Amino acid sequence: MKKAKEAVISQAPLIHCITNPISINDCANVVLALGAKPIMAEHPKEVHEITALAKALAVNLGNITDARAESIFISGGVAKNAQIPCVIDVVGAACSALRMELAQRFIRECAPCVIKGNLSEIKALAGQKLQKTGQLVCSYAKKAHAVAMASGAVDIISDGSQVWFVKNGVAELSKVTGTGCMLNVITATYLSVTDPLTACLLSAGTLGICGELADKSRGMGTYHIELINQLSTLSDAQLEQYLQIQRAL
Repeated sequence: MKKAKEAVISQAPLIHCITNPISINDCANVVLALGAKPIMAEHPKEVHEITALAKALAVNLGNITDARAESIFISGGVAKNAQIPCVIDVVGAACSALRMELAQRFIRECAPCVIKGNLSEIKALAGQKLQKTGQLVCSYAKKAHAVAMASGAVDIISDGSQVWFVKNGVAELSKVTGTGCMLNVITATYLSVTDPLTACLLSAGTLGICGELADKSRGMGTYHIELINQLSTLSDAQLEQYLQIQRAL
């Protein structure tokens, strides 16, 4: 993980993020804080060129529009053909037929290497609610031929054979709009320099640790800014000291 963190800083990869306007500024700042370069292009007439230049692609179904929906498929196709690593955040797949349809189509046609959502969204995609959560995420990852990341109080990550729990993070993260979107672009940033499983473990651990270290004593506005501060200053020693991951399978 240390090598991936250092590689982002030394290489400053371009990360193409097609995300929603609610979180676009924070997502750009988070990518910058890690040492990479964000580009937030989403017009259907230019995303083909932008994705082709990028080292990783992050797409997000939050606050979806017709133009953004068109763009994610154009970019996803470019990424697949050029073997550019891609992560999709299936925001709202559990509560909207439109988003479920878009998520399933994108996964089928564009073959992202990471599928990220909260646990209810991953459960909805899997279509199975009776299994234990770790087994469900694992079986879905295997079926989708991707790493599945179910974010929550404990993040559950699987590549279809291994299951990992990341136990960092605090309740305050859920009180800041867009932290799930931030996790998506952090994942894309690390995907640009390492394998999908490592990228997911590192991204979940990084955001969780920074959420723990951020000062929450003066309220959520300060906490929001402090979260980005921590992302820009997190040291290798802090990552090693605070990271709490457990392999379940």
